[in-house]
Parts: sequence; structure tokens; C-alpha cells
Amino acid sequence: MATIITAVGFMTALGLLLAMMLVIANKRLYVFEDPRIDQIEDLLPMANCGACGTAGCRPFAEQLINGETEPAKCTVNSNSMNEIIAGILGVELVASEKRVARLACAGGGNVAYVRATYSGLKSCRAAALVAGGGRGCSWGCLGFADCELACKFDAIYMDRQGLPVVIEERCTACGDCVTLCPKNLFSLHPVSHRLWVACLNLEAGEQAEEHCEVACTACGRCAQDSPEGLIQIQNNLAVIDYTNNSLASTVAIERCPTGAIIWLKENGTVVKGREARKVVRKGALPVA
Repeated sequence: MATIITAVGFMTALGLLLAMMLVIANKRLYVFEDPRIDQIEDLLPMANCGACGTAGCRPFAEQLINGETEPAKCTVNSNSMNEIIAGILGVELVASEKRVARLACAGGGNVAYVRATYSGLKSCRAAALVAGGGRGCSWGCLGFADCELACKFDAIYMDRQGLPVVIEERCTACGDCVTLCPKNLFSLHPVSHRLWVACLNLEAGEQAEEHCEVACTACGRCAQDSPEGLIQIQNNLAVIDYTNNSLASTVAIERCPTGAIIWLKENGTVVKGREARKVVRKGALPVA
């Protein structure tokens, strides 16, 4: 009996000792967390899309509290919600230019030649592993809609020629399409970048046109017509210097013979130059 009482007393004392140690540890090791983090997180869209540059809404809320970013960096959130967040933080809501995903390819099925029929999993990433996917242009879009399926905001759809189309109003610049495209055709740009080269083909002249009727042929006319320094021909491709974006105008597209360099209107309309070859074919080209 005495042994049992001793054991019970020992366990009770041990329990009290451990409880005291936990209380002391909790006080000594306690890390204060600003309650505004939870408040701001509740005001965020909880999309965890990464468009703000962080891994999710919680890390973004923490950066806001620490003054490391601005509410407007969340392009998914409404402007009214961002204003509320700015009010909680006691800062002014600074306007941030919207960014969108842009596709550097115009080679739909009616203008780009297919050199081999691909049979397998209907995925761009899978097709790219099989001899590049069968397109004559090894840089061109494969058209299996990986980007459309990956977009959580329904900002991409496939047109009748099998090319992705980005809806600027819905795009949040989350970057999922940029990551998934095996041809690296997507990139994120401010909406003010209206002058655009819809091609990544690095072949020149007739070699480029053998595979796609709307490929950049490196003719250099856009660079000649544009203000100095706006466009250069690099590796047989027209490259726009967006640090000189204020110089951009439709003059650069006017003499492009294939229409590879275009002007994107705010409503999504694609404008080609007066000398661009007219594409009237609606159906897909046959497999060459």
C-alpha cells in the first residue's frame, strides 16, 4: 500500500513539475503574432495563386504587416478590398499596373504546318517529349490546352485554330501558364505593352515561313521603321525593348510582311500592319 501511495505521489509531483515547465516554456518561447495578420488574411481572396509574388495569401498578409509589400500587389482582390486593407495598415493605396500573360505564337492550325501526327496523351507537355510534338516549327504552340486547364480564373480559352487566347480582364498574372507551357511561349507583361511579337521562331526568311506562314522572318523592317532602340533583331527574331515602351506605336507593325509583330488593343483586338499577308484559310492545314 505504501508503495502505491509513493508511486501516486511521485507521478503527481512529476505531472506538476512538467506542467510548470510547460507554463514557463510557453512564456519564455512565446512569439507574438500581430492579430492584424488574421484580419487581413480574411480580406484576401484566398486564391493562393502566387500572383503577388508570395507562396500564398497568408505569407502575403505577413509581408503587408511587415511593410515589405503593398496591398495593390494582390491583383486578384477587388480595389475596394485593397482599400480596406490599406486603411487597416494606415497606408495609401498606390496604384499598381495590371499584368497579364502574353502568348508569343500566332501559329494556329490554319497557318502552321504539322509534320507528324501525334498520338498519345492529349497534353502539350507529353507531346513535347515525343519529337517536339509534331509541329514543323519547333517553337510553336502544340494546342493541347494545358494552359487553359491550368488557369484557375478561366482567363484562357482555345480558339478555333487551337491557339490559347488570354482574357485580360480575368487574368491575374498568377504565372501557372508560364510554368506549364513546355515551349516557354507565355510571359507576364504590364498591359501597357501593346506592341507584341507573336513569335519565338529563331529561323530566318524562307526557313521560318516553311513551317509557319505568320512567323517572324527577321526582315528587320519593324526595327527600321521604329524609333531608334525600340526594336532590335536578335537571333533572327524581333525583340522589343520595353524600357523604351513610351516610344511604341503602330508604325512598327505596318510593313511586317507576315504580321508576326502586332498591336494589341485594350479590348483584345489584334491589329496587323497594312502590308501583312492576309490569312483567309479557316480550316486546318493538312499534315505535311
